[in-house]
Amino acid sequence: MSDLNFFAPDFYYTVVGTMLVLAVVVFVALQRVSAGYGMMYSKKWGPSVGNRLGWVLMESPVFFAMLLFWLLSPRGWEPAPMVMAIFFLFHYFQRSFIFPFKIKGKSRMPLAIVAMGIIFNLVNSYMIGGWLFYVSPQDMYPVSWLWSPLFILGTVIFFAGMAINWHSDHIIRNLRKPGDTRHYIPRGGFYRYVTSANYFGEFVEWTGYAILTWSVGGLAFAVWTFANLAPRARKLHARYEEEFGDEYRQLKRKYILPFLY
Repeated sequence: MSDLNFFAPDFYYTVVGTMLVLAVVVFVALQRVSAGYGMMYSKKWGPSVGNRLGWVLMESPVFFAMLLFWLLSPRGWEPAPMVMAIFFLFHYFQRSFIFPFKIKGKSRMPLAIVAMGIIFNLVNSYMIGGWLFYVSPQDMYPVSWLWSPLFILGTVIFFAGMAINWHSDHIIRNLRKPGDTRHYIPRGGFYRYVTSANYFGEFVEWTGYAILTWSVGGLAFAVWTFANLAPRARKLHARYEEEFGDEYRQLKRKYILPFLY
């Protein structure tokens, strides 16, 4: 164990391969089990904390982990990996330190969900940060990568997904007036097409990141995003149909992918 090199290609690809296999397992398992937070919150998940604190605890470790991968790497000041790391950090800064404090209401998040989220996020930071700063071939990301077709296309998709995600979260946050605890059907934006427009935006975002980094780690992250969020979107869809009946069914929305799923 003392000779274990966490950034050796063999170890790195083993982790990524394992994560891809686990993504399939998680996708299947979540068809039966509901992650107990948000609209699907359940006390059966055990002790909980407030939603705001839960999100900060769950998301902030990945922000600091990526910073460490960057700052401790001899490649840390190469322009292309640095820009791609900044994109990643920008997402998680918003998710860790801005998004939680915009949450309204007094919802709870189980500590079990927080703990699983921390582990998942740290592995993702390893897959992305490890690739950008340690595992990728030395000549893969010259400065010219920043105006390559893959980087430009991926960047456009990444920020389009981010915009969809942020706008969808804005719609959800403003469904209720202060003191109101009822549920409402979200409308507008990509909610015209899917039940979980915020999840659709996040999947688009990380698909773009996989393209702009052109990395197996980025691909695994995008696959995991879908495997984790698509079953939840399906269960939320069923919950809306149960609560709103024909009013919701007649909207003919898909779960997470417009016109597809």
